[in-house]
Amino acid sequence: MSEPSDEMPKQYSPTESESRWYEFWETSGYFAASEDPDDRRPTYTLAIPPPNVTGSLHMGHACRTTFEDVLCRHKRMQGYNTLWVPGIDHAGIATQVVVERQLKKEGLTRHDLGREKFIERVWEWKEESGGRILQQLRKMGASCDWPRTKFTMDPDMVRAVREAFVRLHEEGLIYRDTRLVNWDVEAQTVLSDLEVEQEEDVEGTMFDFAYPLADGDGEVVVSTTRPETMLGDTAVAIHPNDERYRHLHGKYVRHPFVDRMIPVVLDADLVDPEFGTGVVKVTPAHDPNDFATGKRHGLEEINIFNLDGTLNENGGSFQGLDRFEARRAVEIELANLGLARGSKKHMMTLPRSQRSGTIVEPMISTQWFVKMKPLAAPAIKVVEDGTIQILPPEWSKTYFHWLRNIQDWCISRQLWWGHPIPAWYCDDCDHVTVSREDASACVGCGSTSIRQDEDVLDTWFSSGLWPFSTLGWPDKTLALDRFYPTQDMETGYDILFFWVARMIMMGLHFMGEVPFTRVLLAGLVTDERGDKMSKVKGNVVDPLDVIYGATGQELIAKAEKAGAKKAGINYLRTTYPDGFAAYGADALRMTLLSYSPQSRRIALSMKRIEGYRNFANKLWNASRYALMRLGDSSTKASQTCPQPQALANRWVLSRLYQALDTASTGLDTYRLDEASGALYHFVWDEFCDWFLEVSKPALDSGDTALVQETEATLVHVLETVLRALHPMMPHITEEIWQRVPKWADAEASIMISRYPSALVDAKLHRDAERDFEVVQAFVSSARTIRAEHDVSKSQPMRIHWHTDDDDKRTVLEAERLTIERLARCEICFEADATKVDEPAAHFENAAVFVIPGIRAVVPDVIDTEKERDRLRRDIKKVEKELGVLETKLANPSFVERAPEAVVGKARSDASDLREKRGRLEAALTSL
Repeated sequence: MSEPSDEMPKQYSPTESESRWYEFWETSGYFAASEDPDDRRPTYTLAIPPPNVTGSLHMGHACRTTFEDVLCRHKRMQGYNTLWVPGIDHAGIATQVVVERQLKKEGLTRHDLGREKFIERVWEWKEESGGRILQQLRKMGASCDWPRTKFTMDPDMVRAVREAFVRLHEEGLIYRDTRLVNWDVEAQTVLSDLEVEQEEDVEGTMFDFAYPLADGDGEVVVSTTRPETMLGDTAVAIHPNDERYRHLHGKYVRHPFVDRMIPVVLDADLVDPEFGTGVVKVTPAHDPNDFATGKRHGLEEINIFNLDGTLNENGGSFQGLDRFEARRAVEIELANLGLARGSKKHMMTLPRSQRSGTIVEPMISTQWFVKMKPLAAPAIKVVEDGTIQILPPEWSKTYFHWLRNIQDWCISRQLWWGHPIPAWYCDDCDHVTVSREDASACVGCGSTSIRQDEDVLDTWFSSGLWPFSTLGWPDKTLALDRFYPTQDMETGYDILFFWVARMIMMGLHFMGEVPFTRVLLAGLVTDERGDKMSKVKGNVVDPLDVIYGATGQELIAKAEKAGAKKAGINYLRTTYPDGFAAYGADALRMTLLSYSPQSRRIALSMKRIEGYRNFANKLWNASRYALMRLGDSSTKASQTCPQPQALANRWVLSRLYQALDTASTGLDTYRLDEASGALYHFVWDEFCDWFLEVSKPALDSGDTALVQETEATLVHVLETVLRALHPMMPHITEEIWQRVPKWADAEASIMISRYPSALVDAKLHRDAERDFEVVQAFVSSARTIRAEHDVSKSQPMRIHWHTDDDDKRTVLEAERLTIERLARCEICFEADATKVDEPAAHFENAAVFVIPGIRAVVPDVIDTEKERDRLRRDIKKVEKELGVLETKLANPSFVERAPEAVVGKARSDASDLREKRGRLEAALTSL
């Protein structure tokens, strides 16, 4: 690594600095956790939500990575033996789809290759392109322990998955059954309930048709939105207490298309006599409610679909038609037979595959399932009793609702890519052998005529083992003993059920302990309008484009390649015509941190990113000034807080105390927005805008004691705030920190130095804060007068003031030179109250300002009419603020329930505002 030059460049270059420091950290081994038995440090472990092997970096990953990296860097600096486990998920269906699309371009299908060759092709693709996202995460500054990177289909992970499957099977928690499942006809695989998204408020058609009674004595009319499924009907149902149809008890209807007599069954659970005709067609093989009805009545289950969604031989003359073609054909044929009874528009909910987007078809199939209720009960308890904390806490209700209503989990998938199900079927005795090792013979009869189940496991099955399988389970490893359970699981709220709940269940079952103690949920990153980012919409923002910059044309070319529609391209042209500047990773990180993790949606604003780029520049320039002023001074940052006497120095240490306290609390409670916001506000609004300005006259004063304590304060505050900001802005803080003069045995890197503490690295001086507020208010008011009345900076201003408060008088007199320097004015000695209260009688063209306890007059600066307008504006502003406080104080609930200190402050603030209003009104009257 090349060392930073001695002299700080005028401008900060994130591109050059970020790559240089990241390489230094990684090669120095600073990301590595220790398994040394003699290492007695407390541990902090966080497992990365493994991105799909198909993935490339998007804003969701950037957000997750930023949040997790902040947590890990913070704990590392606090002295924890920190392990952040990286990894990649094999993403069964998603990966298979990607490779099949590649084959399609070559004019091939996976069936042309065969299973073995296809899986080889997937592995080739994984080695060439998979895992690219982990390299991209480095660009965000992710401090993962990279040598520990896991892939969910690594040999040791395969072993862990098999062990989990076999144990659950041995315990009777995994079983095979024929049930109604969610079938994706495009991917040709079963889906779990969680992989089905319900598209609401879809306009469909309710079609009515008649079944003739078998005895020829009339008909019954039924309604359906899926007429093609009538080919699989095996009953019609009526309510047992419906008098209209008592004559149908025990009768049959005749199917118009196939040679089948269909019984009329009585079912109070299925039929609502008030809905429709009160007669319901029953298709046990293609509807969940009908499936349950069929079980109650012992009805035949007739599957009418092939796996690709076309009709099979049970479809009679409609065989071979696509399901939607068959729908229309059935309607037409029913009409031809005189059995159609009309149709009407009907609002409905459509189940769609989360992966392919196709409409899911309920189908009878034999699959593997996990019994979930025995696993769910302990998972409910550990959240109820607080062993696991979910943040934000409102998600606990959703978690409980899902687990208390949980159904058995279908874990088999009809894919080629994934963890093979370790089950072998015997052709001689029908026994199913489930084994940890590849079986060579049937356990039941010893026959070698066995074949392995062709299905693979649901991706979430292996992911559910992630917190402990990545640490060596099922072996009893040192890593597992030291780093399990982990502490935090940070992820998106959208996979609370898919992943988080299953990890909790699996961890409790196999390890006897919770897998983590906190679940930290964050929202979805959207575009500035709050719309979900989509390649089709053209509103996807690539984090690397934000970090390294991209022209408008480059953004458009990338969107076109990704398949953006015309509207999406137009959105890019109008929203980002000039593309993005190279904002750097630190600016992007601070932007993402500025949004509350509690937000369901994080509407990413490029203006905000630009603002945090400006903040990085502000920090750089402030540091450059501070180091330049220190020059050849022997003053260095120390590990103890200075004990200055000057007001400004005591004030900045007190404000640093408040910022560090808020930041630490935010980091500990997953309010990263509050933590980053407190440090941002301190650096920009207090350290840069006030302290650096105040330090100039002190450093130029020639007073040796004042110069020394100001230098000591300046370098201490700078070094401390760099350490505080490091988890959030790791690169720029390292770049600056390396240049700050420090104590002799300082660490080699900021990332392994101690995270600052308010109690150790700052000092609370409430009196200094109170007194410096007087200086700030006086200077700000004087600056406002100069700005509002267009008084040039070269024109001196004389300020006459009066106060009845002895403490404020002492401050103004003691800090007179500081105020004059900052406000570029001359403060006259205290004036008689009469003169200040009646400025028109004693001064020409005088402006007036009022701050708590102080009245001041600035003569020879105003246009009288403009001053009247200004005073009226000020009065209106004060009345608005006062109105809010008075409303609050008039509310008995607030006065009775709020803390006494809060109520007292509200009353004090209201009193100050009333006084200020009176002074402003008097000034207006005098004009």
